[in-house]
Amino acid sequence: MKRWGDLSQETADHLGAGSVLDHAEMAVVVTDRFSNLLYWNPFAEKLFGHTVTTSARDTSVLSLGIMEKDHPLAIELAKHVLRGGVWEGTFDVRRADGTIVYVRAQAVPLRHESGSVTGIVILAREALRSNEREKDRFGLLERIGERLAGSLYVEETLKRVAEMLVPQFADHCFIELTEGDRLVRRVSQHVQGWSPPSGTWKPVGAEIRYPSGHYADTALRRQETILVEDFSDSSFPAPTESSARLCGEIGMTSAIVAPLLVRGETLGLMYLGLSNLTDRRSPHYDAFDRDFVGAIATRVALAIDNALLFEEERHTAESFQKHLLPRALPQLDGLQIAVRYYPAAPLASHGQGIQTQVGGDWYDVIPLSAGRVGIVIGDVEGRGAKAAAVMGQLRAALRAFAQDDKSPADILARLDEWTRIIATPEQDDSGADISIPPIVTCQYLVYDAWSRQLSFANAGHAPPLLLVDGQCVELDIEEVGQPLGVRAKGLHADLVYKEETRTLPPGAALLLYTDGLVDRRPGRDGLPPSEEETLGVLCEALTKMSGAEAERIADVATVAVPGEIDDDMAILVVRSSDVDLDVEERTFPAQPIMVGEARRMASEAFAGWNVPEERAELACLLVSEVVTNVVLHAATSSVPRRELVVEGPPLPFEESWDVPGLDDEVVGDKEFTLRLRRGEESVWVEVFDQDLRLPRIRSAGENDEGGRGLYLVDQLARRWGSRPTREGKAVWFEIPTRSR
Repeated sequence: MKRWGDLSQETADHLGAGSVLDHAEMAVVVTDRFSNLLYWNPFAEKLFGHTVTTSARDTSVLSLGIMEKDHPLAIELAKHVLRGGVWEGTFDVRRADGTIVYVRAQAVPLRHESGSVTGIVILAREALRSNEREKDRFGLLERIGERLAGSLYVEETLKRVAEMLVPQFADHCFIELTEGDRLVRRVSQHVQGWSPPSGTWKPVGAEIRYPSGHYADTALRRQETILVEDFSDSSFPAPTESSARLCGEIGMTSAIVAPLLVRGETLGLMYLGLSNLTDRRSPHYDAFDRDFVGAIATRVALAIDNALLFEEERHTAESFQKHLLPRALPQLDGLQIAVRYYPAAPLASHGQGIQTQVGGDWYDVIPLSAGRVGIVIGDVEGRGAKAAAVMGQLRAALRAFAQDDKSPADILARLDEWTRIIATPEQDDSGADISIPPIVTCQYLVYDAWSRQLSFANAGHAPPLLLVDGQCVELDIEEVGQPLGVRAKGLHADLVYKEETRTLPPGAALLLYTDGLVDRRPGRDGLPPSEEETLGVLCEALTKMSGAEAERIADVATVAVPGEIDDDMAILVVRSSDVDLDVEERTFPAQPIMVGEARRMASEAFAGWNVPEERAELACLLVSEVVTNVVLHAATSSVPRRELVVEGPPLPFEESWDVPGLDDEVVGDKEFTLRLRRGEESVWVEVFDQDLRLPRIRSAGENDEGGRGLYLVDQLARRWGSRPTREGKAVWFEIPTRSR
């Protein structure tokens, strides 16, 4: 007999380094100084779930499935070990089949005979599946806490829990949450490639009822974690016969049920089970596993509670924002409109909910006189409920100001004054007013689809992007005024905001946006892209969409700039019609005989446009009333912007000049213009004259012969109004061509 330690040649051959590593129940991976794979044993392929071929020898160790969020940790590990240190910790690894496992790894330097470090040797095993479970427990709990802390949404949180526990710690995972007095299944996760047959275990969304005496019912009543170490030694009532039959078919061996408790409330249950579907070293849970699952359940419950609170805040924020922004956009002739609004992504690291979901970005589309439309986009500095409240006040004020049909520059000037009025009143120690108005950028545009004329004024906002003829450029703006609320004292707003006019070509589109579209959070390198870079990326994407519908342009603009938005974002796209809209216009002398001529012109135009007869007659009636009112008062009005020079003594004032009779011939060069427009569902009538006085409805007595014209217009037209013009005023009304 040979002495102890004497080996046969055959045995010695099997004790080579390669043979030993091939049989080791631990992953061994060797890399060079650049983290390229040099060696891996068979167990490494089994653990990481990736088959690495010899041709892939120069691939990085990161290709073994280490999750992207752990790449920085792996890089720091490599640097530390290459300096001669030793590192031990846990990685999240996603296998080729999509399952996630936690890998406990130890890394040591690989040294040359000379003593220099030439690479890294990594020894790895699946966490909690060795004799060092106590050491792994704290590290893995920390990892689970980190993963759950990054989730602010209930569904995402539950998904992360299931991915963490199946298949590494369980073959089956159910999570049920309470909804009122009901227990509803929210997660049903199982080992890869298996799912419960229909009609056996309840699916996601179903109400769960555990019978009295069931271990899950006991966990709920006692509010403690219950362990069923071996089902062959225990007997419990089953929820249904089919579920009991399935448990027998798959060989359920052990289970742990933990209540999800937080702040004294029970949120639900977490159920983990083992079965014969997998080949595990130990098919049963023990007391150590029960305590560990109880600790996990505590963290899961806290994460779910945070997610529920955040979703409640998010719902509040979305409702708040929804009611501050327009609920529906009007249908406008000659114009396609598309809008998008996205709140900023939450700042999970700061636990902020509504403060990051609500912002001060807004848009609006305001129908104006005779088919014209006011378009606005703005951004209140900052975020949170205060910015949103300021935005709501400004939007309401602008809608009210816009109804006066003043120029865009006048509207911004009035809005600037309003911004100062709503500033939170504050005083210093001496009692002096130190209120600081909010800073707001805003752009207001007025578009006339019949003339294609675009008038606008800008208060420090980014210029719109113009898409025309396959090009995307910024709209040329000569005068960009100061943001609202920052105008220097003593400087009148009329000097700050200037009106400009452009003509939109047929089919041209405008993209109005707030800075959230181009301001993105820093990338992985920590450097956010510059505004020029993001604007270039945006224009490149939009150039291909210059002829597309407004909705399609809005969709492309939303996703054109990569990265997560750092601020809330509003987008408004308007696209002009490819065809010209119907319009008739003629100027008449302001004489009584011209009332009939104006009515005849309207009748012929309505007949040519196939306006229904009863609607055409109604419109012609109101044309007569408005034109008669213009002619009646023409002689009493002065032509603006003309200087009257009279030589000699002042002329005496005659009372009879005040209100001339309708039959009197009007002397002079007074005239009026009748403009008719046809839309998809309405016709608009506008009458222009040189009188600066705006009309108002009079209260006519029973015996009065006049004074009822505007009353008829008010009663019979869908809408009517008047607006000042450079030469005088315009009176307009709208008649629907379909059912009212």
